[in-house]
Amino acid sequence: MENEHRKIDGYRELTKAEINAMNDIKGKVDGLRWTFQNLPEGADGRCAALAITKLEECSMWGVRAIAKPQSG
Repeated sequence: MENEHRKIDGYRELTKAEINAMNDIKGKVDGLRWTFQNLPEGADGRCAALAITKLEECSMWGVRAIAKPQSG
């Protein structure tokens, strides 16, 4: 199972610093997602859902910036 990602087109070996940075992003996103999911009563649920969606998009772009996957 180790290094299975090498068999997937477009993926490369990541450094420990890159892996740590990606995990840092994902951890912070998890904390913010929890916050948005637990807003005080009366908060606008649609706005909270949009915030979560944008947060996930932001995380995806941040991780992609680190991973630098090949296109196509």
